Parts: sequence; structure tokens; C-alpha cells
Amino acid sequence: MALTSGPQRHAPADIPYRTEHDMLGDVDVPADAYYGAHTARAVANFPLTGETLAARPHLIGALAAVKAAAARANSEVGALDGTRASAIAHACSEIREGALREEFVVDLVQGGAGTSTNMNANEVIANRALELLGHRRAEYAFVHPLDHVNLGQSTNDVYPTAVKLALDAHLAALLTALAGLREAFAAKAAEFADVLKMGRTQLQDAVPMTLGQEFGAFAATLAEDEQRLAEAGLLLHELNLGGTAIGTGLNARPGYRERAIEHLRRLTGIPTLVSSPDLIEATQDVGVFVQMSGVLKRVAVKLSKICNDLRLLSSGPQAGLGEINLPARQAGSSIMPGKVNPVIPEAVNQIAFEVIGNDVTVTLAAEGGQLQLNAFEPVIYRSLSAGLDHLTAGITVLTEHCVRGITANRTRLAATVAASTGLVTALGPALGYETACAIALEAHHTGRPALDLVRERALLTEAELRELTSPASLTGLPKA
Repeated sequence: MALTSGPQRHAPADIPYRTEHDMLGDVDVPADAYYGAHTARAVANFPLTGETLAARPHLIGALAAVKAAAARANSEVGALDGTRASAIAHACSEIREGALREEFVVDLVQGGAGTSTNMNANEVIANRALELLGHRRAEYAFVHPLDHVNLGQSTNDVYPTAVKLALDAHLAALLTALAGLREAFAAKAAEFADVLKMGRTQLQDAVPMTLGQEFGAFAATLAEDEQRLAEAGLLLHELNLGGTAIGTGLNARPGYRERAIEHLRRLTGIPTLVSSPDLIEATQDVGVFVQMSGVLKRVAVKLSKICNDLRLLSSGPQAGLGEINLPARQAGSSIMPGKVNPVIPEAVNQIAFEVIGNDVTVTLAAEGGQLQLNAFEPVIYRSLSAGLDHLTAGITVLTEHCVRGITANRTRLAATVAASTGLVTALGPALGYETACAIALEAHHTGRPALDLVRERALLTEAELRELTSPASLTGLPKA
């Protein structure tokens, strides 16, 4: 693309281009493009991550919703004529349904606090609205990207509003995935309710429990994360739309803000969207993103711990714990025949590591803002949206390709419980600590079952042993 300032990039002679003009001069834009001069400059300026807006349909849809709401509100307050407002809203509706996605070509990470993203949307919407009104692209006298599509707005209220709406959509998908994983663990908890095993602390035998209790704890911890995510999600519904550049509402007509928020409620189906009580504070504050990132990190840390546990419990299978069997998904080695690796939990571990790292990025970007605006929301959105999407995908894979197919190695578990000195803990109240400790040490040194030693010394009757070592007594479950 040939730009009149900075390094010259000349278009191939066989590709038709149109010339547009902005404050820096003339810009060559592909003749069939719906975007315009500012977008073309941004494409040249920010070849950074290789991820464009087209990779984030939630953000494109959110931008279109904001622009449609703004057009309708501006029409109602007399700032925009009905013909242009209708054409803009119609173009936005098409974009929300998936049209013109390939026209959103700006890199997700960019300077300017999201200005290039906002302008990409303004230009695409304006050119599609021009077509709807029977005009050619770039005939901006009839529908202008700034004078009409961006009327009463600034990047500084449009972009964060769209980011919040997009993250809300990303979050909904994650919550659905988490619920599916929780339900899968709960189903396994019911399936394994009668399977006795040894619980462990510091990787050492502790006291008996059931495999069902272990999997039930996984389900319970995921339920907590669902609640925390839902709470963080509510914070996304406070918007600064109508604040324009710094929150003072400059260039927005009276009544515009309230009408724009109401139209957004209708367009998105989110009834809890509200205007911030202090638009100046809301324009510069990115605390909601820090909060969301922190909760995502919590989810990632706990999910990774669950994956660690699944890998440990299935380790071996002969020389490790081998208590559960994960579904075999693929050959595990190019040299060791028959080896199968826990590839699904390993993949989810890596997603968790990424999310934890992204939290550092969000933290630094949030801290790096100055005065009335944070210029680093593009990298905040990229980090959060990637984390939400990757966690959603990882959790879905973990549910479908791992958890639902887990089986218990019942024979090995029963033998482990019978041989473990951890059973002695259950006998402690009846034997006394010193006697119980002596029995445990002898069992450990001789390799003999602790219960056999108790029987030899006639320390407890057989009826007492049966009662103290029953599954109900050992695990706290209700007696049959």
C-alpha cells in the first residue's frame, strides 16, 4: 500500500486501488476494500502479532453493536438523520451476523489505545452503509466514517465498551465449558463412590477416602470457580459509553448516553448493562480487567492442579500409582513400545501456564496507564480473550477426551489400602497414639499389614476392627 508519508509501499500494477485522503495525505486502498485510509495506515504500522481483528468475531460483533446503538441514539436526539442512521444500523446488523469479517484487518496489538480498531469499524460500516444507500465506496460525503458512524463517540468510550461486551461473550462460553467439566467430575464421583483408596498429604499415605470423594472435590472446586467468574463478569456490564474522549461527554448530545445504553441492552440481550456513575473515572480505570484476569488465573491454577493430580493418579501404570486409567489417546513414544502419555492433562497444563503469564501482561498494562486514559487496552484484550478462549477449548477437550473416559483400577486400590499403614490412624482413638505409632512403624519396617499385627497382639476384637475400618468409618460417608 503506497503511503504519502513514511516509507513508500507501492501497490502491484495489476491490482486496482483507490486513493483516499486523511490528515497525513493520500493513501492507496484496495479498490474493493470496505476499510479506508486509517485502516490501511494501521496495517502498515502494526505488523506485530499476525492476529487481526478478524480472529476475534466477538469483538467485531461488539463493535457493530456499539455503532448501531450509537446511530439509533443519535437519530433519536436529532444529531443524525434517519436515513443515515438506518443504513448504519443495517450495516452493523449484517456485520453482527458474520458479514465482512475479513475486512477487519488491523492487528490486535496496536498503538493509539484502540483507535485503529475503532477506525477499522467506522470505515467498514460507512462503506457498507454507502452501498446500501446506492453510493460507491469512499463517497464519504454521504456517509462519513467519523462525522456519521463515529458521531458522539471517541475510541476512548467505544473501544472499552466493545471490549467489555466481547469479553462477556467469551466468558459465557467458558462458563458453559466449566459446567460441563464439573458435571463430568460429579458423574465420576458417583461412579466411584464405593471405591476405597488412600488419601495422601505431602505425597505420603495419610488416611483412607473414596475415589468418589476425590473426584467430588474436583467438581466442588470447579463450582467455586464458576461462581467467581460469574461475579467478575457482572463488572463487565458497567460501561463508559457516552463519555467520549475523557469522560466529560464532549460532542455527545444530551440524552445520547442513556439512549445508547438502552439500545445496547436490546441489541445484546444483556439487561444488566448500565452507565458508569463517574465516566471520567471509568474512562481511565481498567480495574475490571485486572479483576477478570485474576479470576482467570485462579481458574488456571486450580485446573492445572487437577491435571497434575490426574497425571499422578494414573502414573505408571505398573511402576507408579496406577490408581486410575486415563483414556489412551495416542502412542506416547517414538522409541518405547506400548508407552501411553497423559497428553490431554499435559496440554491443559500448558494452557494454564499461558493464562498465568497473561495475567502478568494484564497487570503491567493496567499499571502502565497515565492520567485520563490507559493506552494499553489492546494488549489487555488480546491477553484476556486468548486466555478465555484457550481455557474454554482446553476444558472442553479435557472433559470429552479424558475425564468422561476415566476408569478406576479397583484391584490395585484395594490392595494399596489393605497394605497401607495409614489404616492405623483410624485405630488411634481405640489403641492410643503410642501403641498405634508402634504398630505403624513395625508394619512399615516388616512390610506386614498393620491389621495383622493388631490381631496378633489381640489389641482389638474382630468386631471392633470391622467397625473401625468400615468404609463409612474411614471416610465419613453415611452408614448403609
